[in-house]
Amino acid sequence: MKKKILIVGAGGHAKSVIDVIESTKKYQIIGLIDNDSKKKNTKVLNYKILGRDSDLKKIRKYCKVAVIAIGQIKTSQKRKNTFKLLKKLKFSLPVICSSRSYVSKNAKIKDGTVIFHNAIVNAGTKIGKNCIINTGSIIEHDSDIGDHCHVSTRAILNGGVILKSNSFIGSGAVIRQDITIGENCIISANTFLNKNLNNNKIFKP
Repeated sequence: MKKKILIVGAGGHAKSVIDVIESTKKYQIIGLIDNDSKKKNTKVLNYKILGRDSDLKKIRKYCKVAVIAIGQIKTSQKRKNTFKLLKKLKFSLPVICSSRSYVSKNAKIKDGTVIFHNAIVNAGTKIGKNCIINTGSIIEHDSDIGDHCHVSTRAILNGGVILKSNSFIGSGAVIRQDITIGENCIISANTFLNKNLNNNKIFKP
């Protein structure tokens, strides 16, 4: 029997999350939450928007599982706030892996992280809470990703990379092995990073 799951967020990223959830065949999507009042009772890929954050407490009475489908580029704050709210309301936030991803049995992944289609997570990797490991990205062996990070489409983190919390790796970026990237950093798309970065840095080509 499939578990009921609620999707929090109803923008473009939510469509990709829906596709990943459907691929697992483990969950029954009951609908979505979005704070834009104009969206209530509209649909995203045939799933109804049920209400706003203020409705979560009511929904929790009949659905115990949720996934965050809010995108993240410049800041992780909105995803972090939503994660804290869902935890406070005692929602379960499972790790969700696309059926078309590869995740090593020797990788460790924490609550709320979503692994998208064709992503690869290799042995010895650690991934924190509430992360986005997006389509086609590669996380090589022994990398360590903190909480609330987004590794974008086709980005590559080579072996032993440390990516600290709240950071963003742009699409197609390549991080050399054994590099450390601090908290709250942004790595631009299609860049090659071969040096360590301190906290709160933006790296552009």
